[in-house]
Amino acid sequence: MPKWNLKLPMTRLNLNVVLFDAFSNMVLACLLEPLRVVRDQHGLDISWTILTETDLAVKSSSGIAVTPDSRKAEAVAADLALIIGGDIFRDTRSAKTLRRSLDPFISNATVIAADTGTWVLARCGYLKGRKATLHWQLLDEFAETFPQVDVKSDSVVRDGRFWTCGTAAAALDLMLDYIRDHFGSAVALDAGAMFLHDNARRHGASYPDQSLPFRASPTLKRVLQIMSETLENPEPIEALAAAANMPERSFHRLFLRELHMPPGKYYVLLRLARARELLRYGGMTRGEIALRCGFASASTLARSFRKHHGSAFV
Repeated sequence: MPKWNLKLPMTRLNLNVVLFDAFSNMVLACLLEPLRVVRDQHGLDISWTILTETDLAVKSSSGIAVTPDSRKAEAVAADLALIIGGDIFRDTRSAKTLRRSLDPFISNATVIAADTGTWVLARCGYLKGRKATLHWQLLDEFAETFPQVDVKSDSVVRDGRFWTCGTAAAALDLMLDYIRDHFGSAVALDAGAMFLHDNARRHGASYPDQSLPFRASPTLKRVLQIMSETLENPEPIEALAAAANMPERSFHRLFLRELHMPPGKYYVLLRLARARELLRYGGMTRGEIALRCGFASASTLARSFRKHHGSAFV
């Protein structure tokens, strides 16, 4: 059985979100909005608790105040913890005290540290001997300050349960990767398409380059561009392989390696993502949507949607 079918997707997720003073609204949105889409569009049980370093309200870098949902001491363990650092990160306060306050609710969780959140984790000793990254402007200073961390210049780094990134775009990549790992590729593709809906409409595509996995090769991006431009009249897989100048078997392996599913399935998911966009925003009948997305009829579209998403086309 192919590797991409071995693990059943999760149906619920709870997370703790720790905000530090002068955090980035954009980074927060790129991490939470895809999960909000998954929750709202797929009816999954996803919840989060907003926490702050001081248990008091913090302001983002643009001055928006956010009040925590609870004190850190009252937070419960979660499946996922988001550590979102801010512009004020060169902290001289006790790292041991901060670690004691973080330990209870991140000790068994996957931890995504974004922006200067990586600096917070390193200061507390969580990243000793681990690979990590953060915003590119701080890489050199970070490496000098924390020589025990294996600093990488990659946009995102995954080392065990600690995932790190720097920019908002990288945070989006990382969250879509998390969704793909835990809820399945169909849900991740839908989240990416919905989150970047405005840009997708401008370019006539359901899954623009900005939402592709950060690891996508130039060949894969070129093929996906062709797919996104031919949703109404899907090309045969052999034609796509020829456009990529690859034998069909190699073409198939490319998709399994980089997107963990066959090209035919990915093509269908692109069309379904576009159909959902048109249903929500396009003002078209279901029959018109079906034809626009390469399905013979509204009933064919509905059957395909239920097969791949496990729910009705709504």
